[in-house]
Amino acid sequence: MTKVFCKKYHQELDAIPFQPLPGELGKKIHNEISNKAWQAWLAHQTILINEYRLNLIEPKAKEFLKEEMHKFLFEGKEEKPEQFSEI
Repeated sequence: MTKVFCKKYHQELDAIPFQPLPGELGKKIHNEISNKAWQAWLAHQTILINEYRLNLIEPKAKEFLKEEMHKFLFEGKEEKPEQFSEI
């Protein structure tokens, strides 16, 4: 499997086997983020969608997730909603 130096985990890990999003952002994620970090983002994204009850049809919700994704993957910020508790 192809390796990538992951910006989130600061180490060489398995790359995402496909470009996860279209456009330049998708290319950047594919080139700089590991599959491990991408899977962690998908789990975190699910928490955000559920806890904030986001309607993904709304552009505002999509923009919020895009901003949170950038913070999570490239800035190391992983803020969970106040109400969230792990089971």
